[in-house]
Amino acid sequence: MAKNYNKRTEKDYGFLRKLWYKIFIITVVNPVLRLLYNIKVEGRENIPQKSAVIYAGNHVSYLDPPIITYAVQKNIAYMAKMELFKDKSKLLQFLVHSLGAFAVNREKPELATFKTVKAIFNTTWSLGIFPQGRIVNEPVIENITKGFVLFAKKFKADIVPVAICGYDGYAHKLFEKNITAKIGKAISYELPENEIIRLWAEHISHSTGFKNNI
Repeated sequence: MAKNYNKRTEKDYGFLRKLWYKIFIITVVNPVLRLLYNIKVEGRENIPQKSAVIYAGNHVSYLDPPIITYAVQKNIAYMAKMELFKDKSKLLQFLVHSLGAFAVNREKPELATFKTVKAIFNTTWSLGIFPQGRIVNEPVIENITKGFVLFAKKFKADIVPVAICGYDGYAHKLFEKNITAKIGKAISYELPENEIIRLWAEHISHSTGFKNNI
């Protein structure tokens, strides 16, 4: 029977997964980002106290989920493309699934996806989304998928933009790279759809220096 990678329940985000998530962040993510990427964080005062929040970042590499998690210091369940759950790397498959990510059909979100997002917001976890929908190597903000706005309005969750700045490739030695995560002010789900997208793109563009084509 085929696995349903986009279906999660509240039980999937319980104590054991939170414990594993914390252990992985402390023992793997924190040392890697500090020692290899000299990571800096700006704007932590903008992080809402509540957990029913969508953290939305620009997408420049596979490091983006751990960077955002490091920056906001919250348990975040990331929406990921289905291909990651079937990747040839068994380690990547394990990490993506065990750390709480769930699959999404980027062309047509399914009912199970909405149920999973609802389950996440019924817990102390937050939701992580990359509105560009894929890793973008060009310094430009465009072709934004509107799914993150749809989820924000459906579940009355504000959106916190997180700009990943300075990434220019993977590091291979200590302090070789410099990355800064800039957390913007929360964008209210009550704003019009186009205004939400505009404000998100403006924060990312202003923080990274990327061209804004929105």
